[in-house]
Amino acid sequence: MMEEYLRKNFDVEAKRPSEEALMRWRSAVSVVKNRRRRFRMVADLAKRAEAGKKRKKLQEKIRIALYVQKAALQFIAAGNRAKYQLSKEAEEAGFGVEPNELATVARSHDDNCLKHHGGVEGIARELCVSLKDGVVSSDMTVRQNVYGFNRFVEKPPKGFWLFVWDAFQDLTLIILMISAAASIGVGIATEGWPNGMYDGLGIILSIFLVVMVTAISDYKQSLQFRDLDKEKKNIVVQVTRDGCRQKVSIYDLVVGDLVHLSIGDQVPADGIFISGYSLTVDESSLSGESEPMDVNQSRPFLLSGTKVQDGSGKMLVTAVGMRTEWGRLMETISEGGNNETPLQVKLNGVATIIGKIGLAFAVLTFFVLTTRFLVEKALDHQIKHWSSSDAVALLNYFAIAVIIIVVAVPEGLPLAVTLSLAFAMKKLMSDKALVRHLSACETMGSATCICTDKTGTLTTNHMVVNKIWLSEQTKTITSDDNIESVLKSSVSEGLLSFLLQSIFQNTSSEVVKGKDGKKKTIGTPTETALIEFGLNVGGNPKAYNEEFKIVKIEPFNSVKKKMSVLVAIPNGGGFRALCKGASEIVLKICDKVLNADGEAVTLSEEQRKNISDVINGFACEALRTLCLAFKDIKENSDGDTIPDDNYTLIAVVGIKDPVRPGVKEAVKACLEAGITVRMVTGDNINTAKAIAKECGILTEDGLAIEGPDFRNKNPEEIDELLPKLQVYKSL
Repeated sequence: MMEEYLRKNFDVEAKRPSEEALMRWRSAVSVVKNRRRRFRMVADLAKRAEAGKKRKKLQEKIRIALYVQKAALQFIAAGNRAKYQLSKEAEEAGFGVEPNELATVARSHDDNCLKHHGGVEGIARELCVSLKDGVVSSDMTVRQNVYGFNRFVEKPPKGFWLFVWDAFQDLTLIILMISAAASIGVGIATEGWPNGMYDGLGIILSIFLVVMVTAISDYKQSLQFRDLDKEKKNIVVQVTRDGCRQKVSIYDLVVGDLVHLSIGDQVPADGIFISGYSLTVDESSLSGESEPMDVNQSRPFLLSGTKVQDGSGKMLVTAVGMRTEWGRLMETISEGGNNETPLQVKLNGVATIIGKIGLAFAVLTFFVLTTRFLVEKALDHQIKHWSSSDAVALLNYFAIAVIIIVVAVPEGLPLAVTLSLAFAMKKLMSDKALVRHLSACETMGSATCICTDKTGTLTTNHMVVNKIWLSEQTKTITSDDNIESVLKSSVSEGLLSFLLQSIFQNTSSEVVKGKDGKKKTIGTPTETALIEFGLNVGGNPKAYNEEFKIVKIEPFNSVKKKMSVLVAIPNGGGFRALCKGASEIVLKICDKVLNADGEAVTLSEEQRKNISDVINGFACEALRTLCLAFKDIKENSDGDTIPDDNYTLIAVVGIKDPVRPGVKEAVKACLEAGITVRMVTGDNINTAKAIAKECGILTEDGLAIEGPDFRNKNPEEIDELLPKLQVYKSL
């Protein structure tokens, strides 16, 4: 009966529960001693609905602005433009543009205003920033004082005395306070001063202790949640400052910073596009439009809070904090708490049921005791004669009923669970596991299967080139010192040139000079491993970039599994396409291969099979494999498209990514606890199997399968293989 009641009224989904389900369980909670305290850690649905309406209105305004304002501004003469007078602070700091005017450029997509200031180069001059070296660290404080901090206005935290007031709202405490007042009044009347006050003062002291303990506990808990929320919002972004590329907190971003963006990044502030390739952003969080927007020189505006969906680029920050479009949106939104977890909802249901039972027994007890008292008085013919002792007796019966309610109703149970989940969340974060929702801790506690990625999770994500195949030879890289001598002595200069060009120009990484003056590579671990390999061979990235101008880039994504670059060959020699990616993908589009002299020869079926064996051999040694290829385009081409076939294979690279220390022990602990561990990866199936065996995931009777094979299975076959499935290669 109780289980059916809980399932009907207290069943919500762990992720994104419907408003209807949330309203249903709250309306079912009819017996609550202190609603304000019980519901203080969950979403305020009324405020959320109000915030949703405000968000929709603002999104509609933004959408109208994005589509209409650009056209409207073309009819506005430059003389009619709103005049912004340069503030004293900006003028004294040496800046040439007012903060509000600068913020309006990106927010309003104002092309005319951008042209009026001389484009992105002109704005950079007015901001006293180099588009090559970025801002100077010593100017940070000045920029923050003039243009603001990259922080949003937050709802002020509740003070301690508000928590005290919330604790006083408990229905039981209110009843006890009334009982204390009645006890003092009756006591003084019957026992005189001060003996008649002792019972009432004892109750008041108990109430005071309960209120203070409750308020202090709740206040400390709110501070913990506030700290956790700040940690979740602290995103690391890549910027160029003092002439070098570095990682900084989103909170330290200033106007004038040069921010580097890539797939999956959140745009940390409003800004203007400087350079990049195939950059598209998802603006649905602002405008509500689901279609991604292209960002280029003709549409250079980027808004804070949007996400990079494809491509890469560099932007100049023009507005931060509350001057951004996202800041204005956040100012109108106040959700009033997080969604409750399923366990919290069910415990609220249990507390409600027990509360109803406790209340029923309390009323029944008071009724029985009072009835017995009245019957005894009637039998003694004293029903019309009442004294102060009779009042004290009835007051004691009432106190007994209140005590039953206090003991029976577990009002603190849902809050205790919330507190325990918060501590679990903090513990996980101390172990470098970012948890954004409390329900995740609850879900992890009941997990029976863990699906884990390979790269960076099971492995260290610190990669180095371990083996390379080129010109029918496999070279093992044992140390940095012998790379140059080993390669230069065994391959031609032409082949080595193709290899280094493919490494240095077909990359999203960048070689920068650190604050200590030493060169370092910033980018993904795979790209970094290749760049460092090229540097150790003796290559010079700057020389290739000066000789061959990059015309077009197709960044790597999980669908194509390759990255391509089109460069212009000097002296009108046409174009050269450079391709790099998953070995099996790139090898398929190659019909030629470079020989030891650096000449392209036809790739025979026997050679293709031998190269496939090399790739599988690398993978079985737990190496991540990549193929590098190129194609020269001599015929007439405008450089708008990068070909997808007839490439010439340069080399196969094997990159080692060691297993993270402690992974094998962690997998063993999970298996002993009855939790199945499965690897899900997009890497080569042989590489995945080798790593899985090393970690203890893949056992003798375990199954490793590729995505296409899995999808071709019928439901009955899937049900049969699932218990044995331990390694899954997606796509």
